[in-house]
Amino acid sequence: MGEEKRTETPQTQEEQDNQEWENPDDRRRLTEDVILDMLDHKQYKELKEELENNMYPVDLADILEEFDQKHLVMVFRLLAKEEAAETFTYMNSDMRELLINALTDSELEEVMEEMYLDDTVDVLEEMPANVVDRLLLATDEETRAQINQLLQYPEDSAGSVMNVDYIALRKEMTVAESILKIRQVGINKETIYTCYVTEKRKLIGQVDVKELLTTGESKTIEEIMDTNLLYAHTTDDQEDVANIINKYGLIALPIVDHEFCMVGIVTVDDAMAVLQEETTEDISIMAGVNPSEETYFGTTILEHVKSRLPWLLFLMLSATITQMIMNSYESALAVMPQIAGFIPMLTGTGGNCGSQSSTLVIRGLAVGEIEFADLFKVIWKEVRIAVCISVVLAVVNGLRILVMGQGDALVALTIGVTMACTVIIAKVVGCTLPLVAKRVGLDPAIMATPLISTLVDISTISVYFAIVSHVFQL
Repeated sequence: MGEEKRTETPQTQEEQDNQEWENPDDRRRLTEDVILDMLDHKQYKELKEELENNMYPVDLADILEEFDQKHLVMVFRLLAKEEAAETFTYMNSDMRELLINALTDSELEEVMEEMYLDDTVDVLEEMPANVVDRLLLATDEETRAQINQLLQYPEDSAGSVMNVDYIALRKEMTVAESILKIRQVGINKETIYTCYVTEKRKLIGQVDVKELLTTGESKTIEEIMDTNLLYAHTTDDQEDVANIINKYGLIALPIVDHEFCMVGIVTVDDAMAVLQEETTEDISIMAGVNPSEETYFGTTILEHVKSRLPWLLFLMLSATITQMIMNSYESALAVMPQIAGFIPMLTGTGGNCGSQSSTLVIRGLAVGEIEFADLFKVIWKEVRIAVCISVVLAVVNGLRILVMGQGDALVALTIGVTMACTVIIAKVVGCTLPLVAKRVGLDPAIMATPLISTLVDISTISVYFAIVSHVFQL
């Protein structure tokens, strides 16, 4: 019996659209176009459902960057209050300002009510004064007082990034009473996984929700709380706090004042943001660029010039020292002009060696693996590494000189000795300067590639001409 031939009916537009949505990857790829199309066709109800069920706030914020103010506001108004507030925190400052200017006072108040206090402070710090005034008007008196308190903490301190919304328990409370309190107030807290035990506001312990759920309800908090506490002070550096959270795998770290009264917590998401910010800053400094909080495309041409020019001017002018050294050996260059041809190779190798050492030391400092007390241990290790590297580089380069006919054995030996000295000097300079910078309170990244390369160039030229002059009696 033959197969029955089926006739395919033409697909409706709705069926074709549904087919397009079957692949999740296609959905993510087409979201921007689909959102705009649904807005144009006034499919607000359908779009609202799609945004709620199939879109993360952080992804939505990325997509909305390409929208004009009209479509941005339309999409934002379709979001539920919680999703709207979270999406708002992920937006860049330009998008936020567009929204703030377009939203009504009541809409703005709803958004501010749903935002966590630390996110609110972050937003306020990026906004112009007139926008800040309007945002503050959209908050209640208690929230404004808390915001003003957080803004008084030094920049880059733990207090400036902490959240005051945490769950505090008393030691005499039972497990049942504690769980009930979490149910009552937990919805307004950024995290409920760790609760903190306080007595007259002083931090005395902590307890995890896991412990509460797996312990008898009649037990008191005092019986089960952990008194071996990790904490930080409000004035501690935010990077140090982030490193503690990262090192111990914490969800949150309690922050106390000088009287050991608990005032807030720093959560893991804030710690990650701090580490990203500090890493970006270090990378900028290591590249000889003044750090900026703006994105690459969000920074104007003039701002790019301002951030890059000072370092370039400094490095250019510092090269004058190298020029002066070479000028002092003008007679030697006149007798043996071929020795000038080896200078770029020597300085380049020295700069690369110094950069390797400084990068590894800076990383060690960043993760807490290396401290200033380890200075001589680091130097001794780098010297041994330098000796091994320099021998290989000197031998290979000497053979290259002989094979290519760029000089005799004496020239090869001279360049080899200079190479060895250059590598050792570069390694020592590269590992020492970041540690010294850390010791005196400077950012170790300052002692990075551009500066180290300049210092190594000066040292290399001095050593090179000193050796050449001695060997060839110039």
